[in-house]
Amino acid sequence: MRVKKLPVENTLTFFTPDWTQSVERPFVAGGIAAGFPSPADDFSELRISLDQTLVKHKEATFYAKVKGNSMIDAGIQDGDILVIDRSLEPANNKIAVCYLDGAFTVKRILFQKDGLYLMPENSNFSPIKITEENELIVWGIVTYVIKGV
Repeated sequence: MRVKKLPVENTLTFFTPDWTQSVERPFVAGGIAAGFPSPADDFSELRISLDQTLVKHKEATFYAKVKGNSMIDAGIQDGDILVIDRSLEPANNKIAVCYLDGAFTVKRILFQKDGLYLMPENSNFSPIKITEENELIVWGIVTYVIKGV
């Protein structure tokens, strides 16, 4: 595994959920055909609140907008919104928002025999090996990705 320490940039803009108003939107529970639509399908509409559906730990959840493409192979792209739960424990292979050497980044956590790595999901970026010289705080675990357009 090739390791290169790269400068870390602030790649996330954080937001706190607004719990004062919950907005329910129409939800098609039966799914929407991605192939040939069937005129025989019944249309049944329910209501859903995304904040109530995506957030498990209200006081510990934040949103962040992604800037950059170091995680594109994990389905996280520039402009996407991350749902981050700070109450979850870091674990191997989880995608985490980390505060590394004074800046935030989102990477996959990888524990190896020789140490801890923050792994990008884009071959244009190198893994970051965490050493004693690094200041690292695993700020939260990504639980959902809301795709930008």
